[in-house]
Amino acid sequence: MLKFLLNRKNQITFLFIVIGVALIYRLSFLTIENGDYYYDKSVNNRIKKIETYAGRGDIYDRNGVLIATSDIGFVLKLNSGVIPSDELNSMAISLYDFLEEQGEAHIEFPIKIVDGQYVYSYDENIKKWLSSNGYPEGETADNVFKEVRAFNYIDEELSNYEAYRILYNGGTYLPISTSKMRFLDEIYKDTFLDLYGLDADTSAKEAFKAIRDRKEFDIDESYSDADAYKILVLKHAIKEKGYLKYELITVAPSVKKETAVLIQERAYEFAGISVSYESIRRYPYGESAAHILGYMGKISTDSEYEKFVTQNDYEQNQMIGKTGIEGNYELDLHGENGYKYIEVDVYGKYVKDIDEEDYGLDSKKASSGEDVYLTIDMNLQHVLEKGIEKALNQIQIGGVYDSPWGDYKYGDSFPQAETAAGVVVDVNTGEVLAMASYPSYDINLFSTGISQEDWNALNPVNKRNPLAARPLYNMATMMAVQPGSIYKMMTGFAAMMQGLDPYQKIYSNGYIEIGNQRYGCWYWNQYHLKHGPTDFFKAIETSCNYYFYNISTGKDHYRDMPLNYDITPSIIIEASKKFGLNDKTGIEIGEVNFGVPDPDKKKRTIEILLSRELTTLLKSYFPESTTSDEDQLNELIQTIVGWSDENPSRGEIIKRLMDLGANDDYYVTEQLADVIKYDYFNLMKWYEGDTLNLSIGQGDHTYTPVQVARYIASIANDGYLKELSLVNKVGDTEIVKEQSTESVDIDNYLDIIREAMNRVTHGSEGTARTVFQDFPVDVAGKTGTAEKEGLIPPLDEVAYLTEYLKEFAPSLELEDVEAKTIEIIKRRSEELSTLEKEKNEATDETIKALKEDKLNKLIEQDYLNKGVAMRAAIKELTNDTITDDEINVYRLPYDSYSWFVSFAPYDNPEIAVIVFIPQGGHGGYAAPVARDIYAEYFHLTPPADE
Repeated sequence: MLKFLLNRKNQITFLFIVIGVALIYRLSFLTIENGDYYYDKSVNNRIKKIETYAGRGDIYDRNGVLIATSDIGFVLKLNSGVIPSDELNSMAISLYDFLEEQGEAHIEFPIKIVDGQYVYSYDENIKKWLSSNGYPEGETADNVFKEVRAFNYIDEELSNYEAYRILYNGGTYLPISTSKMRFLDEIYKDTFLDLYGLDADTSAKEAFKAIRDRKEFDIDESYSDADAYKILVLKHAIKEKGYLKYELITVAPSVKKETAVLIQERAYEFAGISVSYESIRRYPYGESAAHILGYMGKISTDSEYEKFVTQNDYEQNQMIGKTGIEGNYELDLHGENGYKYIEVDVYGKYVKDIDEEDYGLDSKKASSGEDVYLTIDMNLQHVLEKGIEKALNQIQIGGVYDSPWGDYKYGDSFPQAETAAGVVVDVNTGEVLAMASYPSYDINLFSTGISQEDWNALNPVNKRNPLAARPLYNMATMMAVQPGSIYKMMTGFAAMMQGLDPYQKIYSNGYIEIGNQRYGCWYWNQYHLKHGPTDFFKAIETSCNYYFYNISTGKDHYRDMPLNYDITPSIIIEASKKFGLNDKTGIEIGEVNFGVPDPDKKKRTIEILLSRELTTLLKSYFPESTTSDEDQLNELIQTIVGWSDENPSRGEIIKRLMDLGANDDYYVTEQLADVIKYDYFNLMKWYEGDTLNLSIGQGDHTYTPVQVARYIASIANDGYLKELSLVNKVGDTEIVKEQSTESVDIDNYLDIIREAMNRVTHGSEGTARTVFQDFPVDVAGKTGTAEKEGLIPPLDEVAYLTEYLKEFAPSLELEDVEAKTIEIIKRRSEELSTLEKEKNEATDETIKALKEDKLNKLIEQDYLNKGVAMRAAIKELTNDTITDDEINVYRLPYDSYSWFVSFAPYDNPEIAVIVFIPQGGHGGYAAPVARDIYAEYFHLTPPADE
């Protein structure tokens, strides 16, 4: 036995037997005991689930005209797993040259060769940003951040992250990582070099050579660096995929159809390159109806992520509707994504599509979204948009609105008229037939993600001017302003409900004096003329303010006698509510609503303004020990504001202020008392002058064009308040809104109002007679000219204050003002810093939220803006003896709003047309646009040209 065991041949045989038994045991373990487990694991490693996207629903107008669709977008993608390695290099060169010849954008390698020089694209990006922002080449991120931080006087105690947050919220963006204090492109560059095991200080040329020489890329020495670059474009993109090589690589994100066709024809030459047909949102009419349709964008906010990714299984990088119909009907338009399975190799490269049945898997086909059918008529939409643009161009120069229905000469020029809105409504259904806001924008810019340059171009030049052109802003639904004389029908309606005889003639004497305030009719203000004996019809026809002063107060001011009925502001306001002016319209896209005027609301608003004023003002009159403590300061403010109900005398206010700890000097404290008494308390009461302003659509009235459209439609349709609608149908589902079945016009007063409006366009003194006197359809209308309070803020507040300082504050020196400005900015920076720290240190979520809210409000108010601080410095240096009105005296005033509202035909109304032009000067200036709308709607043929 020993001899047998010592025999080498027997030992080898025995060893093989043992190994064989072990292998058999292991094989049985893997295939019998755990066969199902390892089979599933193998399948899971080889089989990958791929998302397939649903087609987005189309959007049509009421006549079936396609206005938003998802075209086939041609995307070139690379499947690296099917390309033989020995062919990839030559294919990459051919593909790169082909795309360059076709002028197509494509992926790049991070190291470029420019005029024989090797440069990192990351370095070029940094140089470009530094240059465009006035920094020298080579400036470090740390120095840039310190300079920006110092320029904005951010408290040194704040961390870099906290300082960056304040800067960012204030509108300052820096491409800098505050944790590493490096430019973001520097970090991207390090990541790139680390991928190839290269040091951070490796030059671009050295890095290029090292990467092209890597064995994995197999780039022969015979290739020039220029050709090697073309190869590296693809091979670097493949390497970045890592173990996800089964995923196709996008080589060119959007190519022309001609390019896609050529790629397919030359498939033999471009192995592994496929044309992917992806859905790209397209808007055939570009800017037309942009504010109705809305725009697309990537999921970017926490709320969007929660709604779409978490709740509705969207992919995080998918495009969604952000605004308008696209946003409001996103879930309907989106459809439902599907999925399929593919096989990959051990390196993650795509191998083939699989038959799901062989693996017990189920694929799911993507289902397209629902189509949406709108109420708008694109023909009317085009006429409205073109008419508005034409009107603005001519109003700015005092030119002529040319039309086949008669040219209209704009007698005065209003250069600031650069925005406008219009709405066309079916008065019987509430359907919006057209709605425009000017200026508009090309929605296609957003289809594949808007560039920063295009985004910047869509922002207003002067962001401080609320009436500056804002292409992304929908004025028709979001801008609420005074209606002016187009509101007078409501004043008349309320008065007739109380007993006004519309046929009674009341003498209009030009103007009314109340105290030292004169309230004049426009006819008196412009020409020093009077309308004389005036009834309701003449008052609407000529837009006589004096008449509405009379009927809103129930008094004949000329004869100083009461009229035969009682009326109050509340009665007029309640009448307005019946016509929808206190509510949203029901339109399916975003809209604002501020409601009708309210005496209590006026008081509350002034109280809020007083509280804000006292926050700053009290620091000059009370000890620092009181005003530096936020709780004490707030308590002091609330105490003072609380006196408003009784409105004490001036002397009593001074006494109370001194009792609270104000400056012991009576003459100093009286300055504060005067501000509180005369600038705030006395304005909180509802005066007769407020009623006069109410009656003619001035004062606290604020309505949007869509609210006004609904109001005029209700006048036209016998008093039935209709919810406005932009959508007729979603898929096969008709959209039916519940509409009022009861008229608000019990005693047929609207017949009288409609007749009066018809005289505006056809009467001998009608304010719009020259536009509609020969028009073949009877149009009833009303012009409105509403005054815009305030002055236009300058583009550069610091430059304005510097230029006019000696005019409104001759005692001040610019150097002192600048020093005080810096002091204020530093003080405010410290305040923001304290808030930021208190927010971060707060353990109570309620307190944290309050601090966050206060911080955001201060930032929104441009708290650290140098111009805002400079204005505060001027006031502080003059002990608040100089007012904002005195500082603003050299600003240009706003021109008046121009409104024209109308409906037609007069005897059987079908549609209402509203045109609104901020700073348009005169109400009649908007009328020619409406006339062209009626001509299009009624398919009128222009008269033969004589």
